[in-house]
Amino acid sequence: MIGVISDTHGLLREEVFDLFDGVDLILHAGDIGNMEIITSLNNIAKTVSVIGNTDNYYFMDNISKTEHIRFENKYIYLIHNVQEIDINLSSAGVNLVVFGHTHQPDFFYDKDILFFNPGSAGPKRRDLPISVGIIEIAEGKITPKIKYIKET
Repeated sequence: MIGVISDTHGLLREEVFDLFDGVDLILHAGDIGNMEIITSLNNIAKTVSVIGNTDNYYFMDNISKTEHIRFENKYIYLIHNVQEIDINLSSAGVNLVVFGHTHQPDFFYDKDILFFNPGSAGPKRRDLPISVGIIEIAEGKITPKIKYIKET
């Protein structure tokens, strides 16, 4: 099981620890805010992250713009802004694209590729929900779930 988070902008909500309890991997789709977020997430499970457009490249120079991950025989492409994909996903064998940036939770298919945005888990923004995602991979099938966090 994969925990998916994006757009924390320096705020890691306590609810994330419960929601990600038991995950095997965490993907952070950028706009992290600070490296303490990644350190905290790594205490839950191995975390792979990409840099977002508001992240400070100087302090996060070890984080790439994209990551390619193999998990449960599926290929995952991790990027902050889905509009900046610069590879042929089908040719690369990608099954799942994880992205953020819009702060809007969403998932959809383009041909056989699942695109998944967990939404924003950071500070409340306009009327958008606060959310993270869970991805389950079983028997070759990828199942995305959005988990909403109530604003406190």
